[in-house]
Amino acid sequence: MPAQIYLNQLFMGLKLYLRIPAAMFWMIAFPIVMLIGMGTIFGAHSDPNVRLVWARASTASPTDDQLTAALAEEGLSAEVVAPAEAEVLWGQGKLPAMLEGEGGHYSLRVNSYLGTQGMQINAMLQQGFLLAQARAQGAHELDRIPVHTSSPGGRSDGPYAAYLLPGLLGLNLLMMGIFSVGMVDVTLREKGGYKRLATTPLPRSIYLAAQLSVRLIVMSISAALLILTGAIVFGIHNQGSYLSLFALLVFGSACFISMGYLMASFARNVEVYNGIANLVFLPVMLLSGVYFSLDAAPVWLQRGAELSPLASLLKALRAVFNDGASLFSQWSDLTLLAGWTAVLFALAVRRFRWV
Repeated sequence: MPAQIYLNQLFMGLKLYLRIPAAMFWMIAFPIVMLIGMGTIFGAHSDPNVRLVWARASTASPTDDQLTAALAEEGLSAEVVAPAEAEVLWGQGKLPAMLEGEGGHYSLRVNSYLGTQGMQINAMLQQGFLLAQARAQGAHELDRIPVHTSSPGGRSDGPYAAYLLPGLLGLNLLMMGIFSVGMVDVTLREKGGYKRLATTPLPRSIYLAAQLSVRLIVMSISAALLILTGAIVFGIHNQGSYLSLFALLVFGSACFISMGYLMASFARNVEVYNGIANLVFLPVMLLSGVYFSLDAAPVWLQRGAELSPLASLLKALRAVFNDGASLFSQWSDLTLLAGWTAVLFALAVRRFRWV
């Protein structure tokens, strides 16, 4: 009998979930859209050559030709534009950097709003300029250190999408806990749903188990579709054990579902919960390295961000997915995640109420 009641609650929960288009979009479609969109913009299908606008006359001196050739070897393509036209492009704010001058007398203007791209161009330009000078003076060219692109574990050299995909897997769990679990908990309490359930013979344990199972099923479907999209669109594959990957997803689900229930216990209505949810969700998402690494942030901010449960989960997910690491090798991050889960679960149980 308890098993039949559980299955009835499970199927009912899945039907209700499928009837909410917004929930299906954010949990299943949104991660796929973000993977394809950001993976295409920032990685897999971008031109490997970096373009530099060069403001000068169209007639080039031998020195300019030598610099152009050296820049091409560095992977930097120089597009010659008349000075007046270059100023118009610069004023539009779309150029990360602009080279000015000719005949060996040059200066580089870097856009302060696009500092990361501008400094990348600066480094390549300086290297090309030194190379052109050495050749012009007949100096011997020094050997260069070979450069190899690889993930931290050395197993993958995939595009940006390979970094992004595990981040979206973890972000999906955070969204599930905060918006799917916490929001539903507040809504049911506010509208008297829990009060009506309390008057039925439905055991609370079975109800909660069915609700958690619904979330885990939706999470598994979303993760499978996201991994399949990564394989088809970008050619990236899980380098580790799928069992280890699934275990991390379940572990992360337990953490963020507990977080959702705990956050819901502080809100009497949906309006209050929306404020609490955004106050927690946005900093955790931005500081945990979902989309980009925080290596350019202040050291104190990097150290603080490493303590978040999502950051620990993402490090383990990327290690397993991109480098085939074992769960045991990620013991430090898993220990931190387990600590967060234990604390959040204990507080959620203590503060949980039906009415």
